[in-house]
Amino acid sequence: STKTELPAPYGPWMEIAHDLPQLIASHQLRSQVHQMPQLSARHLQGRKELHLAHLVLSFITMGYLWQEGEEGTVKVLPQNLAVPFWEVSQALGLPPILSHADFVLANWRRKNPNGPLEIENLDTIISLPGGESLRGFILITLLVEKAAVPGIKAIIQAIHAILQLNEETLHKALQELAEAIGDMSKALKRMHDYVDPAVFYAVIRIFLSGWRDNPAMPDGLIYEGVSDEPMAYSGGSAAQSTVLHAFDEFLGIRHTAFLHRMRNYMPLPHRAFVEEIHRAPSLKQHVLSSGDARLCAAFNRCISALADFRSYHITIVTKYITVAAAKAKARRAEPGDRAGPSAGKPPSALEAKGTGGCHPFSFLKSVRDTTREGMISA
Repeated sequence: STKTELPAPYGPWMEIAHDLPQLIASHQLRSQVHQMPQLSARHLQGRKELHLAHLVLSFITMGYLWQEGEEGTVKVLPQNLAVPFWEVSQALGLPPILSHADFVLANWRRKNPNGPLEIENLDTIISLPGGESLRGFILITLLVEKAAVPGIKAIIQAIHAILQLNEETLHKALQELAEAIGDMSKALKRMHDYVDPAVFYAVIRIFLSGWRDNPAMPDGLIYEGVSDEPMAYSGGSAAQSTVLHAFDEFLGIRHTAFLHRMRNYMPLPHRAFVEEIHRAPSLKQHVLSSGDARLCAAFNRCISALADFRSYHITIVTKYITVAAAKAKARRAEPGDRAGPSAGKPPSALEAKGTGGCHPFSFLKSVRDTTREGMISA
């Protein structure tokens, strides 16, 4: 389970963090942050407290930066936020920005502690604007990660099976991996039921945006009290999900520099795990040299399940970014005043970009195609 409260001295952070949607909506977050006491991260103990602190400070940082939309960005993160955020980040080996590890992996709790890990019994710990759609976006992504767990276990069994030349165990592990990846696609399909594309596009997305390759913040961000030079970090993105890096590494799929760079946004133990898989004997070489048709077929089922998952992710991105962008443009062109959340001007610098800062279509399609090319041909 994740931790949901920091020790007493950190009350000022928690108060702001628990009130983010309201503070941002009323344009008061920046002034609240300016009044926040300067706290040291030294009194945080253990990984769980550090992860919760990183989650809290990263959400406050994103709200602070994007409170006024992409036209109202700031060049400097104030010292009372920047210094502790930097300290916590250094302690965890994470970058000082909201990452997938914060947004999803550290940001859930069970409503009933003895209840199941299902969406009805889950809630987020810290929130940003976006209401139910934001909650759905975070928790569905968490359930995709949960569906991957048997696949991660299968990888460990498979690597042992290769070392012990146990083809039967290897075959079974590959079947389990393919099944887990299929379950990830099923989990992802529920995004449609819980997340409204208009809210995702116009409200949620900007808060996940970083300050590298982002025209709205071309110079990056100065972390006051840490460095006089601005620093640039990519926004949160599923490209930072350890499970996908682990699957790619295990199946011998080599991707772009951008995806490789995203490993620096994972918790250190996760990065170490992916490196271990990289150092293990090559599954693909083993399957090829075994000449075993059953193993080849099982290997190809894994590749094809992963390519299908990535195709389905493209379908989701099409709906939540491309189609939503077109609809938002059409709405902007309509005469007359519009009330409600769509009155917020959707970010134009981000129009065709993913939150990680790259152009999602060409990027995701190339990742999907690279995955397919990993097939073993008969």
